[in-house]
Amino acid sequence: MTRSGASPLRLDVTRGVRAWAPPQAAMTRWAATALGRRGAGREVAVRVVAPRESRRLNALWRGKDKPTNVLAFPAAAGAAGRVRRGTARALGDLVICAAIVRAEAREQRKPLTAHWAHLVVHGTLHLAGYDHVRDADAARMERREIAVLRRLGIPNPYLSGT
Repeated sequence: MTRSGASPLRLDVTRGVRAWAPPQAAMTRWAATALGRRGAGREVAVRVVAPRESRRLNALWRGKDKPTNVLAFPAAAGAAGRVRRGTARALGDLVICAAIVRAEAREQRKPLTAHWAHLVVHGTLHLAGYDHVRDADAARMERREIAVLRRLGIPNPYLSGT
């Protein structure tokens, strides 16, 4: 329980692929840090997938026929509403492509775990309503990502060679 009496963020992980992914506890810590108090009593589902599934979902929901690192699917407005005490309210789902994350980390010369942390934070912020469509929104989201990652001991992911 948190100070407010609400249960902490709940994060469930399912795997559609055998590729390496960080432990559920690490992903939960990253997402909870991104959300702060807004994460109390909330639930996030994470699915770790192969490029084929990522590509299919990216094409279906974003019209982009290629795999991507992370997709965020916020819960429907009704799902986030009031529910009985002790039950987590759905914040949404993240779909993370392990192979893309690994390839990007290598290409960007970043530690794999740090890149995973960045993408979990990034996706979680999308679930919380952040976006990067407009430049001002992108700058706001990046500032939040950098601050969250700093709290986690992870360097700024937007600087080259980090």
